[in-house]
Amino acid sequence: MKKINRREFIRMSAVLAAAGALTACGGSKSGSTAGSGAGASAEGVKGLTLKLSHNANEQHLIHKAMTQFANEVNEKTNGDIKIEVYPNATLGGEKDNLEQMGIGALDMAKVSAASLETFAPVYEAFSVPYIFNNRDHFYGFMDSDQAKEVFHSTEAQGFIALTWLDSGTRSFYTVKTPVMTPADLKGLKIRTMDSPMAIEMMNCFGGSATAMPISDVYTAMQSGVIDGAENNETALTVGGHGEVAKCYSYDEHTRIPDIVLISTKVWNKFSVEQQEIVQAAADAAKETYKADWQAAIEQAVKDAETNMGVTFYHPDSLAPFQEAVQPIYDRLAKEEPEVWALCEKIQAFQA
Repeated sequence: MKKINRREFIRMSAVLAAAGALTACGGSKSGSTAGSGAGASAEGVKGLTLKLSHNANEQHLIHKAMTQFANEVNEKTNGDIKIEVYPNATLGGEKDNLEQMGIGALDMAKVSAASLETFAPVYEAFSVPYIFNNRDHFYGFMDSDQAKEVFHSTEAQGFIALTWLDSGTRSFYTVKTPVMTPADLKGLKIRTMDSPMAIEMMNCFGGSATAMPISDVYTAMQSGVIDGAENNETALTVGGHGEVAKCYSYDEHTRIPDIVLISTKVWNKFSVEQQEIVQAAADAAKETYKADWQAAIEQAVKDAETNMGVTFYHPDSLAPFQEAVQPIYDRLAKEEPEVWALCEKIQAFQA
């Protein structure tokens, strides 16, 4: 698929939305706010089948959650809204899916908030290192009305967010050398997501960021192309990375949520009752996922230690890591007021 830059993408999305272009998703009214009923159709839909894309495999908890969501929507709407779930990036990667949603060619997708940075810059705040103090702070803010304001802010881009999913705390894991301070990253090639914030973070730590698909990480570590990566603990077991990387270091630099999106055009076709059903099903899937996720993390640590020989390290202090990324905060405060405003809201938030 031909790539388009962010400015051109937003321009195309706005034009198409304003024109009410008919696509596979169908026409709609504007002015939707998820869960509010604004922009809802009086009649609703009957017999509508939607496509939902994500990049996890069928065994992943993501697929379980999206399947639960789809089944509940089908049941509660008496089959008027059916959702077909496409795993394994069958319909394209996350950035492809976002472009498809922007022009009305895809109905729903689960993407990382990091992938949204290019399309909706405010989401960059969720990728800022150490922006969340701990899991309770993270969960509390992501369930807050302030987070919902962010979720509803992307109508012009052609989609809004229904809910979020925990994707864990990201830390460094390496083939040979534990990362106890930022200085331990100097000279190491570390795989990161293809995210401007992730790359900037690695530069601050003194490591060399190497963006590549997650599917390439195992071979890249095995062959010495990279020295390690950064992700949550399930990457060791589900991805098999613990067979190569033997050091997992809990610097816990980011907690980047996954986001479940729906096309604005589709959302506005639902009746108020249908919107409420879809929103409730998304929220229920999120809550189930929270419990399943914590159990999966605990099991991943146990399996990596016992079956793969991975050693888990805890730096004496996270202060050196936090100090190293201060230039990111300074830059955001100076150059990106919208993102910085959200950062300040997150930092000030108390559950």
